[in-house]
Amino acid sequence: MRAISQDMHGTPEVLAQVTLARPAPAPGQILVGVRAAGVNPTDWKHRAAGLFLGRLPLVLGWDVSGVVEAVGFGVTLFKPGDEVFGMLPYPHGVGSHAEYATGPARAFAHKPVGIDHVQAGALPLAALTAHQAIVDTAGVRAGQRVLIHAAAGGVGHLAVQIAKSRGAYVIGTAGAPKHGFVRSLGADEVIDYRTTDFRDAAQDIDMVLDPLSGDTRARSLDVLRPGGVLVSLLPGADPDEAAKAHALGETGRTTGKIVLTVPGE
Repeated sequence: MRAISQDMHGTPEVLAQVTLARPAPAPGQILVGVRAAGVNPTDWKHRAAGLFLGRLPLVLGWDVSGVVEAVGFGVTLFKPGDEVFGMLPYPHGVGSHAEYATGPARAFAHKPVGIDHVQAGALPLAALTAHQAIVDTAGVRAGQRVLIHAAAGGVGHLAVQIAKSRGAYVIGTAGAPKHGFVRSLGADEVIDYRTTDFRDAAQDIDMVLDPLSGDTRARSLDVLRPGGVLVSLLPGADPDEAAKAHALGETGRTTGKIVLTVPGE
């Protein structure tokens, strides 16, 4: 089978088309003939630096949409010929940037008839990230005010739709040329981050989704109402958040305890 592989880390030029043996599904797995495979920031970060996948050569890709070619022992959810889409287990299940990919049957779902393989192949990683942030972590509900940074981006444009579907009042940040697109997704307001400080345009926010780098995360704390939730997609602790906690404690006017939490706890 043809695949896009790399035998070193570096710029996009390290990627090359190679011929590899077609994989076979293990028990509990399915073999998918790939029709479309999404490309996400984690792909180019692994390509460039390896992150936590040290093995080479490496075929990247976690998003996949295609047709079931074969099923492993014990699989009853799918049969050959089924159209499916899903996300290969992250990070070690990587390998969808090829003509065929294997993965656990539980990582896939039947592709909706209303979307094609290109659309389905673009969804899994970004949509799961958005859903985990909006629903699983923040528990956004009707009537809440939600601010989504980079609302026209891969995660952001899906988060807008998910938050709106739950009855939230959605505010997005995006460049002016993308405002029409973000509003078409259901956003109630769109802020041009190039000309407007979002802190001046959005207040009393129940939930902020921040997929950006830089100081956006720290500045987002200023727009949250008491008890509001900031969900950052960036790893690691923010020292500014700890500094704010110390400054608050030193006022001597807090009630109860101040607690720093580990993301995910």
